Amino acid sequence: MSSTFAPEIIRIESRLAGENLWLRRAGVNDQVEPAALSSHRRNYEVLDSEADAGRAMLDEIKIAAGATEGDLTIVLLGGRGAQALHRLLGEKAKTNELDHLLSRLNVFTQDALAPMRRDNAFSFVRDFERLLDKAFFKKIKSFTSMQTEAADLGSGLTRYLDKLESRSPIDIFFLGLGPEANAASHLAYIKPDSGATAGDIAGIVPISPSILEHHITKFKAGGVKFNEVDEAECRKATHILTLGPAAILNARRIVQSIVDADTSPAKRASFQRLIETEISRDYETRARQLDENPGLWIRLHDNVRSLILPNVLTASI
Repeated sequence: MSSTFAPEIIRIESRLAGENLWLRRAGVNDQVEPAALSSHRRNYEVLDSEADAGRAMLDEIKIAAGATEGDLTIVLLGGRGAQALHRLLGEKAKTNELDHLLSRLNVFTQDALAPMRRDNAFSFVRDFERLLDKAFFKKIKSFTSMQTEAADLGSGLTRYLDKLESRSPIDIFFLGLGPEANAASHLAYIKPDSGATAGDIAGIVPISPSILEHHITKFKAGGVKFNEVDEAECRKATHILTLGPAAILNARRIVQSIVDADTSPAKRASFQRLIETEISRDYETRARQLDENPGLWIRLHDNVRSLILPNVLTASI
């Protein structure tokens, strides 16, 4: 891994796990934190449609807003999982119905392919702009995306984390579930065998063919308008910038949405493994389980709502 990925801010330190570079707060003890976290059964709600999932996610933002008078920090989910929410927010932003809420929102993205132009049709930022529309971005307090065009990806990601830390804690972390080989899964883009640990806030990981193909497929299925130049640039991306387990575990609330099993059928087996796996209390065994199947990190959080459609269960459980 190139040394240009080294972070600039002293309170954030980096470590290499193979070809993966992870950023973390200085002094974190990875052997203490995971062992102290309880494993939770993953209950889930089966909804009738993506529109229902979108309304449920908007309700979560409203509930969080009602619990405090201050600002709210949310992390957006890219791809199909939250498109219904984004369309709904875009529609509401054209009225004054949610102005009191939107003006308090600090919005962050959770992952990104790099290097890639911000305006590439396969970038999450472009997709957010398409679905949320201009009125939304004018009304919210702030919007911070990962810097995929930065000459130094590590320094760019550190600057992003500095902004996220200034808006912490995260009130709602919206997550999906990405399928991986052997019914494993990824959260954000924490992929199997990437060496992520409980103290890692964010990382820069080499792109895998499966994740890249999944990314392009889900964008096409979601109706993105693209050209050959956009797709060619996307396929040349070499790394993924992603938030890590520490960002997920430190969020006040996680809302998971899995709505695209028809176009991504491997999610059925991944979801089954997610909810059925017995997570060990032994540190070394647990660490190995989490690295092999990063989707399990969500099982260590005690405030999670999982929203799925019936097609996630078809032919799986």
